[in-house]
Amino acid sequence: MKRREFITLLGGAAAAWPLAARAQQAAKLPIIGFLGAATPSTTTPWIAAFVQRLREFGWVEGRNIVIEYRWAEGRTKRFAEIAAEFVRIKVDVIVTHSTAPVVAAKQATADIPIVFAAVSDPVGTGLVASLARPGGNVTGLANQLSDTVGKKLEVLREVVPDLRRLAIIANVGNPAAVLEMGEAQAAARKLGLEVTTPEIRRAEDIAPAFDALKDRADALYICPDPLMNTNRTRINILAVGARLPTVHGVREYVEAGGLMSYGANLPDLWRRAAEFIDKILRGAKPADIPVEQPTKFDLVVNLTTAKALGLDVPLHIQQLADEVIE
Repeated sequence: MKRREFITLLGGAAAAWPLAARAQQAAKLPIIGFLGAATPSTTTPWIAAFVQRLREFGWVEGRNIVIEYRWAEGRTKRFAEIAAEFVRIKVDVIVTHSTAPVVAAKQATADIPIVFAAVSDPVGTGLVASLARPGGNVTGLANQLSDTVGKKLEVLREVVPDLRRLAIIANVGNPAAVLEMGEAQAAARKLGLEVTTPEIRRAEDIAPAFDALKDRADALYICPDPLMNTNRTRINILAVGARLPTVHGVREYVEAGGLMSYGANLPDLWRRAAEFIDKILRGAKPADIPVEQPTKFDLVVNLTTAKALGLDVPLHIQQLADEVIE
C-alpha cells in the first residue's frame, strides 16, 4: 500500500472513531419509558412539571437521558402493549399514573423499576406490599382519591343544597375507580342520598350513560381515570346539557368545564415522581423507596359552569377555593 493511500485510510478511520464513540455513548443514555395513560393534551401540565424537576436534578432530555413517550388514550388494551414495548426496548425505568397502567407494567416486568405518579390505593389494589416497604419493583405516590370522597360530597351539597339524587360514574374496568365508586356510594347513602351508578367500560358507553340518567339525578360524581380523563371535556359538555352539576377529584377536569373539584395537586405529584426517578437512576431500588402521599390539595370552582347551570356558589366556598375559574 502506498504511503499516501495509507494516510488517507488512517485519516478516514480516525474521523470515524468520534462518531462511533458518540453513538456508543448515546446508546448508554438511561431511558425513561413514559406510559401516558391518556393523551398528550390532557397531561401537558404534568409532563412539564415532571421534566422541569428532572432538569433540576441534572437530567436533561437528549443530553444525558432519553424519554420515550407513548400514549394509550384511555384504552386498556394499549397499556399492556406499551408496557411490552418498553420491556422489549429495555428502558431503565417506567413512569406512569393511574392503577390500570401500573398493573399492566407490573405484569410485563418484574425487573424494570416502575414509578407511579398518582394512584388511588396502591396497597388495596395490590401494587405494593405496604407504603413503608413497597417490595418488588414498584413504588411512587398515592393520590388518595378515595380518602377525599367525603370532602367532595360535603362541598357539593353546599353548592347544590337541594341535592337528593346522586349519580356516580366510573370506569368499572378500572379496579381503583371501582374502589372509589364504592366509597362514594357508601358516603352518599350516609347522607341520605339516592344513588345511581351507570356502568362505563369504554368511550362509547358515555353518551348512553347520560341518556340513562335523564330525570334520575340532581348531580354527578365522576371517578377520574385514564378513560374519563381522555373524555373529560365531552363528559362536562354532556353534564351541562343534562343540567347536572359535577364534582371531580382532579382540577384539570374543572379547567375542562366541570363545576368543582377537590383533590391532590397532580403537577406537584409529578414533580415528586421525578425525585423517585432520580433516586432510581442513581442506583436506589424501588423496594427500598417508601410510597409517599400528597401534601398539597386543591379546591377548584368553575363559576362559568355554575352560571350555565343556574347555580350560585356560596361566597365562603369561593373564599376557601384555591382557584376560582371565571
